[in-house]
Amino acid sequence: MELTESYMLPVPQQRAWEALNDTAILRASIPGCDNIEAEGENEYALSMSASVGPVKARFKGRMLLTDVDAPHTYTIVFEGQGGGAGFGKGSARVVLEPEGDASTKLTYTASAQIGGKLAQIGSRLVDGAAKKLAGQFFKRFSAQVTGEGADEAADAPADDDA
Repeated sequence: MELTESYMLPVPQQRAWEALNDTAILRASIPGCDNIEAEGENEYALSMSASVGPVKARFKGRMLLTDVDAPHTYTIVFEGQGGGAGFGKGSARVVLEPEGDASTKLTYTASAQIGGKLAQIGSRLVDGAAKKLAGQFFKRFSAQVTGEGADEAADAPADDDA
């Protein structure tokens, strides 16, 4: 699975970078995220619940940030296990570009491999779920970094139809 998208964030580049490296903001922004914590420099453990079509699971995984060039870019290498639902692993290249003094363009290119039941339900459904989760993440993330509706975004339940 390949996914490339761009989002405009209504904050300066440095603020966007800081937020992307703040576990509290990430926990509130990632749909279904139960926990995310640093386990070392640029290394994180996380747990989250997700559903893709009929497959629902609780995933535990790790993220490692590589090729870090603050506050411009990094690569996220990730892997997660969802028990009987399967697994996912891959990477995402994240680039932040200033757009004037008060906005930042975030572009990411992600590639992932999945296995188990997740791989059996079809790539169209998985791709659609990934795009929907990304959209929910950026809506919540924007609310967190601007302080607008941050409480509602953090309290909103993860959408089970992802």
